[in-house]
Formats: sequence, structure tokens, C-alpha cells
Amino acid sequence: MIRARIIGTGSYLPQRILSNAELAARVDTSDEWIVERTGIRQRHIAAEGEFTSDLATAAARKALESCSLTPDDVDLIVVATATPDQTFPACATVVQHKLGMIHGVAFDVAAVCSGFLYALQVADALITSGAYRTALVIGAETFSRLLDWEDRGTCVLFGDGAGAVVLRAETGAGTGDDRGILATRLHSDGRYNDLLYVDGGPGSTGTTGKLRMKGREVFRHAVTNLAAVMTETLGAAGLDPADVAWVIPHQANLRILEGTAKKLGLPIERVVVTVDGHANTSAASVPLALDVAVRDGRVKANDLLLLEAMGGGFTWGAAAVRW
Repeated sequence: MIRARIIGTGSYLPQRILSNAELAARVDTSDEWIVERTGIRQRHIAAEGEFTSDLATAAARKALESCSLTPDDVDLIVVATATPDQTFPACATVVQHKLGMIHGVAFDVAAVCSGFLYALQVADALITSGAYRTALVIGAETFSRLLDWEDRGTCVLFGDGAGAVVLRAETGAGTGDDRGILATRLHSDGRYNDLLYVDGGPGSTGTTGKLRMKGREVFRHAVTNLAAVMTETLGAAGLDPADVAWVIPHQANLRILEGTAKKLGLPIERVVVTVDGHANTSAASVPLALDVAVRDGRVKANDLLLLEAMGGGFTWGAAAVRW
């Protein structure tokens, strides 16, 4: 059978770093308060004139370089983002142009923090159907432009960044030992819109709006939903938690990562944690964390990786991937 295998990774963080101490000078908070509750120590902020497509393109180039491919080898681009440069056209088509591509197909997926998992399943389905051979799947966000910088409950949590993977069609035996995406499971439940949302949009207020969140309720749903979908995804692949080498989670909050690992019966030492260095980068956080773990040597050939994320909507999902 055809498997979609991740053969390259890349990431990009803007140069500007905003520390907890700097935030504490602007809102009623402190470094100690932020670290204790979230594990976040700093976040990266896109420069003026630096757009989501710029971050996405930089991450895409690094992913292509890591597997010695060029844009000419790519025939599909899927970008997961809640912060596109424009209402339309799709951010993916802007990335396509910046990469110098005039072939293939490019489009966006909108599922907020779960966006990369949604985009990964879409690309996986298109590759395994035989429609495309090589895909760039990118998560990229400039969430700093959605924040109310006077709301300490949200402005301390988010940052800007991008991560990307290259998927390529390869032949597998159809077992859990295959390298590539083994199983994905996605969910959504629109009843919880008011717990995490942006209070604007082109079709309602005609403005971008600002991010609003009820953190305690989101935390509770996140731990429960993520543990459930991770178990579901492993079951679909015929595997169990003991087979997992690394969990590559959405980097929202260290306490959520700890709670989810505990529910799954995994030690936190088997969870890749990067939230301290870049905060919640929404759709970018899973590929960012994956790229870090690949480049520092933690992820090795044939390791079983379990990717997971949850975001506004609510949306959530997981993917079992053999490296």
C-alpha cells in the first residue's frame, strides 16, 4: 500500500523575542506567575511587515533543504493557519509564489491549533489516493496580531512561528512497522465556540477581532479530549502507549502536556516540550516541536511518534507516525 512518509522537517521563529519580564512591565503579571501556570518563558513576535506567508515560506525552505528537495519536486502545498496574510487568496498560494512554484496545487486549512493535524490528514489522504506524490504541509501563525495586549489571561500565552514537513509517497506493507503516517483521527464540536474564539471576522464585524478564551474550561476539555484521541489513534494503528517513543504535542501549556501524559500513562520525559521557548504558536506548534526533536537527534529511524493537538472550535486530533 502507499504510505505518506515524512522525509523532511523545518521551522522558523521570528527574530524578536518578548520575554515574560517585558510583558510584566505592560500587564499585571510576573515571570513567576507565567512560568508556574504555563511553563512559558518567552515568545517570538513577527516584525512589522513580516507576514504569516513569510514565516511559512522560511520553514518550508528548511524542510525541503533537510531532504535535499527543491520546490520543483513538490506538487501539493497545504497550509494550516488562522492568521493568513489576507482574507483571500489562500496563504498557501502566496507561499507557492514565494517558493517560485507555478505548478501544483495550494490551499489552506483552518482548524486553529489543530490545523496542522487536519492538514496532515488531508495531505495523507491525497497522497495515498495516488493524486499527488510530494507535499509540503505547513503550520504558520502570527497570533500576536490577534491578541489583546491588555488581557493577561491570553497575551502571555501566544507567539508567532512556523513549522513544515515534507511528505512523500512510499510503498509500505500495510502494517504498523511501515514508515510514514499509520493512522490519524480528527474530531470537532462546535458547541464550545464561546470558550476559545476571536470576536470578529470579515463576515460578521468586518474586523479581524481579538482572541478571547476561558482558560480553565479549555484546560479541562483539552486534557480529556487529547488523551482520548491519542488512545483512539494508537488503537486504529494496532499499537498501544508502550510502543510510543515520543509524543509530539501541541505546545499550549506545560500543565496540559503533563496532564495528558499522565492520563495516557506516559512519563513526561517521553514528551517533546518546546513551549518554554516560543509559547503557543497555534497550528505551528506541532511541526515546530517535531523539527526541534528531529534536529537534536531525539527522533531516530523507526521511532513511533504520536502527534496531537486541540484548538478552538473545539477541534482536536492525533496522528501515529513511524519515523
